[in-house]
Amino acid sequence: MILVTGGGGFIGSHLVEQLLIEGKAVRVLERPGASTSHLPLDSIDLVYADIRDRDAVDQATKGCEFVYHLAADPNLWRKDTREFDAINYHGALNVIHSALENGAKRVVHTSTESILTSKDFDGGSVEELELKESDMMGPYCLSKYKSDKAALELANNGEPVIVVCPTLPVGPGDRSLTPPTRMALAFCKNEMPAYVDCRFNLVDVRDVAKGMILAMEKGRPGIRYLLGGENYRLADWLQILGKEINKPAPRFTVPYAMALSVAWFSELWARYVTGKMPLATITGVKLTKRSMHFDPQPTLTELGLSPRPAEESARDLIDWFRNVGWIN
Repeated sequence: MILVTGGGGFIGSHLVEQLLIEGKAVRVLERPGASTSHLPLDSIDLVYADIRDRDAVDQATKGCEFVYHLAADPNLWRKDTREFDAINYHGALNVIHSALENGAKRVVHTSTESILTSKDFDGGSVEELELKESDMMGPYCLSKYKSDKAALELANNGEPVIVVCPTLPVGPGDRSLTPPTRMALAFCKNEMPAYVDCRFNLVDVRDVAKGMILAMEKGRPGIRYLLGGENYRLADWLQILGKEINKPAPRFTVPYAMALSVAWFSELWARYVTGKMPLATITGVKLTKRSMHFDPQPTLTELGLSPRPAEESARDLIDWFRNVGWIN
């Protein structure tokens, strides 16, 4: 039996689909109240549990030889910031320790590119830079950094824990509207007159799922496997999307100081008035100042993964937007 925590999420649902195609027996752990109607419910063992509840997690991991841990709070803002640490750090340790104590042969822990940065050189080469806890941009990044380090420490102590780090996943099936999908949808709906320029690495969500399976099969504990694709500036990605809908990219960029001010007021309004996700987040704006260009080739070579081009991801994303009725 294979357990996938967060199996109803963007990456998780694609991972579950690919595991089922391979004929695997899959158990999905999702938080109580999560939407799961899009999952093949007749083909999986679905368990509702809060990963902060160690007893519930112990029950979910029983009998599972392989565990993929993806469940996390992916948002960059919460009214109660303590939730990040409780879910993304302590919850992750609950899953990993429970899986190991229940006899799991291997555990794949999912990290995030937002705890990384790089230095760009002339000629297109990049060098990943090592960051410290004090370098983290806000409570979300800090919570993911702590779980990343804890998982790597367990691996270095001999535990069969593999760490994978997807870069920015794009493609069809993002029902919860993670930030890159939300941005793409806003562009397609003419709700994006300007943008904050930034650098990132794009990878198709289906290739992330495939990379996770390969990491479970071939990965070495103690290494952070960077599941990435090509490096782009935001303007490049908007042009790729624009070709699919015959629409030019926005002409104007928003100055960093202005974007940070908008984010500050948005979070203030959300905290004291609406209680809902702000229009812009301070963490999100600050992350645009960092280079998220990476070289995933060592990971791709070791695992035997060949990510598809961004143009294919864009085409399938736009088709999915149309199929679900989000755009005409």
